[in-house]
Parts: sequence; C-alpha cells; structure tokens
Amino acid sequence: MPGEARNISADAGQAAARAVSNPVSAMSAVPSASSASTATPASHAVPGMPAVPLDPQVAALLDLIARAKRPPIHAMDVEDAKIAYEKSAPILDISPPAVHAVEDIHICARDGHAIPARLYASREASWAEPLPLLVFFHGGGFTVGSVNSHDALCRLLASRADCMVLSVDYRLGPQWRFPTAANDAFDVLHWVFEEAARLGADPQRIALGGDSAGGTLATACAVHARDSGLAPVLQLLIYPGTCARQDTPSHRALADGYLLTGDMIQWFFSHYLDQESSRDDWRFAPLDGGGAGAGADVRGCCPAWIAVAGYDPLHDEGVAYAEKLRAAGVTVTLADYAGMIHDFFKMGRFVPAVAQAHADAVAALRAAFGTGQ
Repeated sequence: MPGEARNISADAGQAAARAVSNPVSAMSAVPSASSASTATPASHAVPGMPAVPLDPQVAALLDLIARAKRPPIHAMDVEDAKIAYEKSAPILDISPPAVHAVEDIHICARDGHAIPARLYASREASWAEPLPLLVFFHGGGFTVGSVNSHDALCRLLASRADCMVLSVDYRLGPQWRFPTAANDAFDVLHWVFEEAARLGADPQRIALGGDSAGGTLATACAVHARDSGLAPVLQLLIYPGTCARQDTPSHRALADGYLLTGDMIQWFFSHYLDQESSRDDWRFAPLDGGGAGAGADVRGCCPAWIAVAGYDPLHDEGVAYAEKLRAAGVTVTLADYAGMIHDFFKMGRFVPAVAQAHADAVAALRAAFGTGQ
C-alpha cells in the first residue's frame, strides 16, 4: 500500500488503548498468542501470506487489541455481538464528514417488510440536475452491522464522489437467514432504478457497492441486474466474500491473528445460512457456488473495482473473483493493499494509509459516473 511507515502518535496510541479497553475492540477479535504485530515479514514460502510486512499502524493496533484480552465476537451471544459491533464501529473510523442532506427512509420488500435505508446527498439534486447514486450494502458477516456502523464511510463516499449514497439495512441472521439478505438487496436494486428520478438520482449513473458481506450482496446484485435488464455502471467491491467454503491459501495462512479469524467467519455463516447446501448457491458464493462449482455466470455484468487486503483471509477469493470477471470479458480494476487487514476501510482514524484507499475508491466512482476528479 502506498505511504511511508509512520508511528502512531502518543495521543493516538493512548486513544486506541482506551478504545480497546472497552468491552469490545474494533471487531472484538483477539489475535492469537503468536501476535501478527510482532511477526517478521511474511515469506514467499508460505502460501497465502503476503510478501510484505503489515502496515506499522495496523501492527500497532493489532498489538493493542491483543493486550486488551477481550472476548472475540464469536464467543458472545449473537444479540450481544450485534450491540458490541455497533458500539465499537466508530472507534477506529474517521470522523463523519458533513454532507448536504441525510434522510432515513424505508423500502418495501417482496414480503411486505419495510427495509430501512439511509439516503445521503452531496448537494441538492433535481430532475434537471440529477446526481449519480451508489447503492451500498454494509459488511458484518450477514449477522452484525447497520447503516449506523458504516455511516462515516458512506458520508465520505457521498461527499467526495459528489453523489448520492443509499445505505441499506438489509435483514440479518439469525432471525433472517439466507436468502433473505440477497432478496432484500434485489428488491432495493429494483426500487432504486424505478424511483431514481423521484429521488433526484440519474438512472443512467447508478453503482452498486459494499464491503465484506455487503460486497457479496453487491456482486449478486450485479448479476441480478444483468438478468433483469438493468444497467448499473460499476460494482465497487471492498474485500468481498465470494467463495463457498473458505478454503483458499489466504484462509489457511491467515486464519488467526489478523482481526478477522477463521472461527469468526464460520460463526457468522452459522447464523446466516439456512442449510449447508446453500453454500453452493451463487447468491452466497458468486465465485464457485452453483453447479459443478462454476459460480455465477458473470458475462455481461457491469465493470468492477475490487479492493483486497494482503493480510485478510478473504484476499484470495477477491483476487479470484477479479480473474473470473476478467475471463468473462468484464472490465476490472483490482486494488491490492498488501499491508492491510480486513475492515481497514473503517480504520482511517488511526491508520493514515487508509486515506489512499478511500481516494482510490472515490476515483473509481467518479470515473464510472463521468464526473472527473
């Protein structure tokens, strides 16, 4: 990742220490005793490990989290985990940028459920001067997270990409299991295209995006949009989950010690999947779910910008999905932030290098929207 090695300031370090001394850390994940922050640079001899060391600020944060000795999120009762994630989400994130307008709305799902959503606007829009719009799905393993946990990131994307952002509070497990989240995402997709003009959005400049599990939903929406005759201009995928069984080299090499752990991933999916066979559904695993492990048919899908983190168990499946899209003739930009970990897009308060990733995502949106820099 671009950027020099900087030390966290004394004040920032003290603030981070206070943060992780709370009942939860950034994701309530406690690295293993063989802490990643003290590891030597990864070797090419270990499949799935990056060839560069962790970003120094990320290493320092992992060390603080390890020393806090708080229970990992997957050791909690699921309702406690949801609350803990909401409380911890703002700790490492940037201060929420100001935007022109924020409105909480509801969108009717196919079963009559009112899906909460939050609409951000960078400036006043009108039918004469509509704004481009990003539909954003938050991360959280289909089990935790909300529009509140991703408020700062959505504000940043709206303000800097000069667009609207519709952040979606799709239904979560275990109360609502697969495929409810995907169905909610599809219903919101259709609603956005139908209601774009009323919202002051340009139906010719609608993008899809999300981080982690939200990235999975964005990939599924891109496929569903093609099948439905809709034409989004971009899928903005931030360390998306795409594979059925989490058996890539990066999953094996990075299963413990880097915030998101293998046990945590399986805990999330145990609360989301309705049955084991759903792992092979392309709406859950667009890379390799479906018949004979073929995954989703992605021919004719909209262009993609995909961000992956070197020290993320999900790294390899993000790279593989980029390769799958390219092989199908889809235009893809793959941004590999080698020294980062999962969820780093929401660590900008203490990791200065995150600013470059934010800038790259904004540039991808502006390019897709045709609004320049």
